Amino acid sequence: MEIGKDLMAASSTPIVLAILAEGDSYGYAILQRVRDVSGGRIEWTDGMLYPVLHRLERLGHVKARWEVAESGRRRKYYALTPGGRAQLAEERRQWQAVDATLRRAWQLASAAVALVTRTMFPPRPRVVA
Repeated sequence: MEIGKDLMAASSTPIVLAILAEGDSYGYAILQRVRDVSGGRIEWTDGMLYPVLHRLERLGHVKARWEVAESGRRRKYYALTPGGRAQLAEERRQWQAVDATLRRAWQLASAAVALVTRTMFPPRPRVVA
């Protein structure tokens, strides 16, 4: 299943904030965590992740710092700020409202389809021989 661009973009902020709520992380590790958390259904690229991280940094939801890894390579680590934790809570409330609305809409749609199906294709009477 491929997830559309609009849904992917809309969900990127809460996903990144939730991952950083687990602890500080760097780009490649965040990409791996998204893949793991989604069970492989979502795979982001650098080109998708870094603009999100930079926007969250600009908004004050994350802060960045450079560290040298054991390999000697410099990595930019991102950490959630108190404002980022508040934003995560707000994102969660909003997504829970969207989820509840979609579930109800799908429930109503399923009931409507079932009604139309029963009306258009009533069960045949059983013939007893």
